[in-house]
Amino acid sequence: MAVPAFFILCCGLICPCFRVRKKETDNSMDSTSSLEMNYVPEKAPGSPLRLPPSTLRVPPSPSRFSMSPKLNRIGSIHLNLNQALKATQNFAPSQKIGEGGFGMVYKAQLPDGQTVAIKRAKKEHFDALSNEFRSEVELLAKIEHRNLVRLLGFVEKGNERLIITEYVPNGTLREHLDGGRGKILDFNQRLEIAIDIGHGLTYLHLYAEKQIIHRDVKSSNILLTESMRAKVADFGFARLGDSDSDKTHVSTKVKGTVGYLDPEYMKTYQLTPKSDVYSFGVLLLEVLTGRRPVELKRPPDERVTPIWAFRKYNEGCVLEMLDPQMKESVNGEILVKMFGLAIQCAAPTRKDRPDMKIVGEQLWAIRMDYLRSGRRQ
Repeated sequence: MAVPAFFILCCGLICPCFRVRKKETDNSMDSTSSLEMNYVPEKAPGSPLRLPPSTLRVPPSPSRFSMSPKLNRIGSIHLNLNQALKATQNFAPSQKIGEGGFGMVYKAQLPDGQTVAIKRAKKEHFDALSNEFRSEVELLAKIEHRNLVRLLGFVEKGNERLIITEYVPNGTLREHLDGGRGKILDFNQRLEIAIDIGHGLTYLHLYAEKQIIHRDVKSSNILLTESMRAKVADFGFARLGDSDSDKTHVSTKVKGTVGYLDPEYMKTYQLTPKSDVYSFGVLLLEVLTGRRPVELKRPPDERVTPIWAFRKYNEGCVLEMLDPQMKESVNGEILVKMFGLAIQCAAPTRKDRPDMKIVGEQLWAIRMDYLRSGRRQ
């Protein structure tokens, strides 16, 4: 009996070592995103770049993104109302950094020096927003992705509803398109931002624990980091979908932003992931043209950007649609592909729109073509 006992003891000592080694290996993968691992341009004889085996494949989100971390996970922040008031200087106007459907967003400095964003529900809409508050907390607590704003904590006290998220320091995409952040975005930056947004939405639709439909995809809900990576924000209107993307979800009230709303959703009250695809198509037109979805100060035939863009595209005038603030020349074939994708996403009927995974694949293919073309022509 001595030999079996000794064998069991040895196994007990050795197995934990294997478990630790596996954990260390898993952790080492966390620091590298799936996007970064799958694209490493290399020089090749006779060709400016050697392309990966498949340029038409969006790298799947790592399985760790499918987990549902609770609010007591690493990095979570626990504040009471008084601490939140102090961190925002009693919600001083000078600390305000944005406003959305949920309410005002404030920059907050914590005692340990960490900077976060605190979203405060509008009191006049408290009853109507209570469901959105719970929705946003529940949804954000389930997701972890480099292109989605991360939830750090929340406060629910009396008539106050606060959401604490990571602080993304470089403003909104709309601010950059308006030139409000100094340097105008070049074409490469706009393409990379579109890919980031597409990757984030693909994760919500396909790789989250439960399918999530954002419902309010727009340029002011896209935040940029200092390195110009895009993060999708503001899940106040989001809702859980169904794993079967062909199924519809009937809403009692249409929610979203005028100009980005799916026409079929507005007509039938039926929501699908293709509603986000429509909004993304309008957003992609906005990124390329610099124009807002609706611009009332323009001539009547140019006021609704998607309609104007459809006409220009059919006339073969894609160069005329490019944001005039960009002082660079872009390969015409690249522009045709980009505008064509945007128009396909913004098709009036959902059956004519691709899903976000296909959109991501096409954006990656365009990116490869752009890199091979030498970027500028």
